[in-house]
Amino acid sequence: MRKPIISFTNVVKRFDDEVILKGVNFEIEEGKFYTLLGPSGCGKTTILRIIAGFSEASEGDVFFEGKRINDVPANQRQVNTVFQDYALFPHMNVFENVAFGLKIKKLPKNQIQEKVKEALRLVRLGGYENREISEMSGGQRQRVAIARAIVNEPKVLLLDEPLSALDLKLRTDMQYELRELQQRLGITFIFVTHDQEEALAMSDEIFVLNHGEIIQSGTPVDIYDEPINKFVADFIGESNIVKGTMIEDYVVEIVGKQFECVDGGMRPNEPVEIVIRPEDLSLTTVEKGKLVVRVDTQLFRGVHYEIICYDDDGNEWMVHSTRKAVEGSQVGLSFEPEDIHVMRFNESEEDFDARLESYEE
Repeated sequence: MRKPIISFTNVVKRFDDEVILKGVNFEIEEGKFYTLLGPSGCGKTTILRIIAGFSEASEGDVFFEGKRINDVPANQRQVNTVFQDYALFPHMNVFENVAFGLKIKKLPKNQIQEKVKEALRLVRLGGYENREISEMSGGQRQRVAIARAIVNEPKVLLLDEPLSALDLKLRTDMQYELRELQQRLGITFIFVTHDQEEALAMSDEIFVLNHGEIIQSGTPVDIYDEPINKFVADFIGESNIVKGTMIEDYVVEIVGKQFECVDGGMRPNEPVEIVIRPEDLSLTTVEKGKLVVRVDTQLFRGVHYEIICYDDDGNEWMVHSTRKAVEGSQVGLSFEPEDIHVMRFNESEEDFDARLESYEE
């Protein structure tokens, strides 16, 4: 296990009478790509600002490599930030922007040139030293901002929604580039976004936030396949969420029918919520279907059809299928036990982890 480089212990942040962070606890390991994911106003940028030293915790402690840094000024922390608007100096060319921090440190001229050249090479802007910022595209400006951050050789790079201003194609390209850059540099990246696909594609670990709390943390696969509650399931990708009953370990009842599943650790006959992802549902005949539904509408999404169906209890089911359905027809839905995820109502991450451990032993 890698050692923690940043940790929060019961961090609270208030603005006037409003509580922005509610006793946040987490550890960030060195050399990984982390994403703080959540809707606007959930507290993710506030966490970034506290790490950077731009904002102070109202309560709790922040540690960097085991040392408390609550009172350490921003310019003395071994972190750098790439902002949403890049914050480049328009009157300076590319070289001058990237070299700015090094000149403040009064490094020798030849050392500044070497470091700037290497930083620009890493972000694929070699030869752009004399280019004016006004002549750069959005993606190139973002690379300049990243070069300016990494030229100072920080141990942690903070990225506050740096892709939000880019068009879809460029945004996708930059996701690959950022992930590749992090792996080449081997330093810790902490990335803020409200884009679920972005978080899933880029991260080693994700912290899902809502209303100033970390609701769930884990790898992209863990969070997608094992959402802790309805908020996470609904926020991370498309989901079918219906009410059910946990009959016993590994047996759940959905719309009056019992099915095998892979979850356990709950009370017999406990009311629960069920998640089945649209891509895990297969269209079949009524006779072969585990559930029978009626097709309501469908849209062609390029790689699949998005088909909306309803069962007799009025539950909506979204299906992603390469097969086209007939609107108004009855069809069967097929799925496997591992496609069913069972969630307790309002379960905390600690309770969720404890339950997993109890029924896996």
